[in-house]
Amino acid sequence: MSESKGESTTPQSAEVRIIGLRETPEVHPGDDIAQVVLDAAAATGVTLADGDVLVVTHKVISKAEGALVDLREVEPSELARRFAETWGKDPRYIEVVLRESDRILRMERGLIISRTRHGFICANAAVDASNVSGGEIVSLLPRDPDASAAALRAELGRRLGLDLAIVITDSFGRPWRNGITNVAIGVAGMQPIADYRGQPDDFGRVMSASILAVADEIASAAELVSGKVNRCPFIVVRGYDYPRGEGTGADLIMPDQMNLFR
Repeated sequence: MSESKGESTTPQSAEVRIIGLRETPEVHPGDDIAQVVLDAAAATGVTLADGDVLVVTHKVISKAEGALVDLREVEPSELARRFAETWGKDPRYIEVVLRESDRILRMERGLIISRTRHGFICANAAVDASNVSGGEIVSLLPRDPDASAAALRAELGRRLGLDLAIVITDSFGRPWRNGITNVAIGVAGMQPIADYRGQPDDFGRVMSASILAVADEIASAAELVSGKVNRCPFIVVRGYDYPRGEGTGADLIMPDQMNLFR
């Protein structure tokens, strides 16, 4: 994060709108995501505006970039076979999870908690069969979500002449809460964190630990509109005065020495 401690943070927005672009066709490898966004916006009757945040579910990025694996082409390792047999899982799927993991943290109760090569700690290395056509196909995370976000922002900016922020999302569980929630895994055009340290609260006390993950909050709010089965992978968040800058999703990853749940 380029913003220094105690620097002025995000003003409070009086109103924020969340607009889903619901007229989105199935995305295939090689598709022009910027054009898919523009087509979906036109079909929904939405005109993108300067200062909008475009939230994109990672699945369409993964599909367009070809981050897909055909399980019929996967030969499971002995470890994958043993774990799958114990817990009634598909050994080919388990093998893909193992391959996508930089470090295995837990393998219990049929679930693998691992660290991906991006640095994300999540269930099953975010390998996912939901919302993927083909039956035997699973999706992976984009290889570089921040680069994907930056490329989409640049292309939309070139075509529209607008300054947009991009947030690419995925759904993660949390070790201390039930349920999953959307988080930002790729960011472009905004600082993903608002740092309130060094600023006084309403009673004059100087805050020392208030760091808000605003990109995650945007991602989570957008999921209220996108849902899981609505075919709505693009969401426009409008009216939020986000902290501008060249932040990345990687800024949200907690260093190992500070992570109590690794």
